[in-house]
Amino acid sequence: MLRPRITPCLLLRNGGLVKTRQFGEDKYVGDPINAVKIFNEKAVDELIVIDIDATRLDAEPNYSLIQRLANESRMPLCYGGGIKTSEQAERIIQMGVEKVAISSAIMQTPSLIAKVAEAVGQQSVVGVLDVKKSLLKRYGVYTHNGTKKVAGSLSDWIKRLQSCGIGEIMINSIDRDGMQNGYDLELVHKVKDLMAVPSTFLGGASSLEDIGDLIKARGIGGCAAGSLFVFKGKYRAVLINYPEFQEKLELINKSLLVK
Repeated sequence: MLRPRITPCLLLRNGGLVKTRQFGEDKYVGDPINAVKIFNEKAVDELIVIDIDATRLDAEPNYSLIQRLANESRMPLCYGGGIKTSEQAERIIQMGVEKVAISSAIMQTPSLIAKVAEAVGQQSVVGVLDVKKSLLKRYGVYTHNGTKKVAGSLSDWIKRLQSCGIGEIMINSIDRDGMQNGYDLELVHKVKDLMAVPSTFLGGASSLEDIGDLIKARGIGGCAAGSLFVFKGKYRAVLINYPEFQEKLELINKSLLVK
């Protein structure tokens, strides 16, 4: 039976884990290998790891660290950051990573999607759309840590990625990143009916109730969060956490029953 995925998203900078707010003011939260070990014990549905500096610095993916993460991980692993070619994507998948997440490279060259899908399989190709709401209440798409606006509307990009053969789409709210004020449900309602492939929403979760609200709003799909799973309490003390299986199951079942 298909059910929503509840997925921690970890950010890498200089080989360490950080958590950002609105793609800025990052806070160091620990060692990525140690975090993977803890999430292994908590049997998470999936883990997303994004190197937030690789694309901005035009750097190669950190293959050594990716291999260590893949060797340690006992859960499906998605990696993003610095992937610009199908050869890079294939090398990462061969290390034991299940999915590759790509953003700026497929905005610049949408035909790259088909090349990566041919190399690693369509189901392993995730297109990441980092979005921000303008003063006119319109959602724009950005790359390079939210510093470069991409021409075209959010709905146009969703349709374009799907027509090019993307396997999954991740919508990441820049405005809600690290703010822990709930998912942007207006954004969810705006795009959910456009989705013809699996999708994940990221940005804003502060509690399991927020995840429940996302499930109620969009049904089965990916519910990703960063701060929720690395901080505890209003002072944002670092504590890797994840709900127990029964708690997660009850949350999902309760949320899916709400019409």
